[in-house]
Amino acid sequence: MIGLFTEEFALRALVAALAVGAAAPVVGGFLVQRRLSLIGDGIGHLAFAGVALGILAGVAPVWGALAVALLGAAALERLRARGRLAGDLSLALVFYAGIALGAVVLSALDRFDGSVLGVLFGSLYATSWSETWLMVALCAVVVALALLFYRELFVVALDEETARASGLPVDSLNLLLVALTALLVTAGMRAVGLLLVASLLVVPVAAGSRLAHSFRGTLGWGVVMGVLSTVGGLVAALLVGTLTPGATIVLASILLFVGATVGGRRAARRHRPVVRS
Repeated sequence: MIGLFTEEFALRALVAALAVGAAAPVVGGFLVQRRLSLIGDGIGHLAFAGVALGILAGVAPVWGALAVALLGAAALERLRARGRLAGDLSLALVFYAGIALGAVVLSALDRFDGSVLGVLFGSLYATSWSETWLMVALCAVVVALALLFYRELFVVALDEETARASGLPVDSLNLLLVALTALLVTAGMRAVGLLLVASLLVVPVAAGSRLAHSFRGTLGWGVVMGVLSTVGGLVAALLVGTLTPGATIVLASILLFVGATVGGRRAARRHRPVVRS
């Protein structure tokens, strides 16, 4: 398998995929705990509009995606916190507006071409070293901040009202969480695409929860599952040669979830106490 990564493009793809696969579940654990699993999809749709606006402004698409994702995530959180829109309704509005705005801008610029597929479904093989190291840096910042504020984010994820009563800055912590999500979505844009990147926030965590008995354990197993998903999916894409690595990475994470579910149930049955009459 090591021989697959002797080519420079494959090595770049591996570094980028590992960074996103390891970092995404760290933030995804808090999102899943708070039942905000779909917020990554909403931010991904916004980032697509940011890509289009970045091209319109003449800047690199990643910076446009990052700016719009951060601003949109903050706006979405404020709407949710103030209760002005139901969570599912606000996310639906973001889904539709982001994709529609991006499509309109790109088609007006006559840029609605094959490169759009790379944005939506990933283009790991086409990443340069500078883009790869930017992805690694974004993921490192996300993990560092998540670990730095782990206790506070955990308390808010368990019970927002209790956290507020204990004096924690809940609103600021909620903004931090959605900002970290926006950073990860932007980092994963080239790895698995804006339509699929949210899966790495959720599916590895869901798989980890089938094997762990604590929140910390779920995060740990989630990171393991994220890494296995990215490596396994990338290896499958390289072996076949014609597969899109973003899609194979997501399918690998789904297979790991199924395996963890089956394995977790079998382990639970093995350790179930015997009740005698």
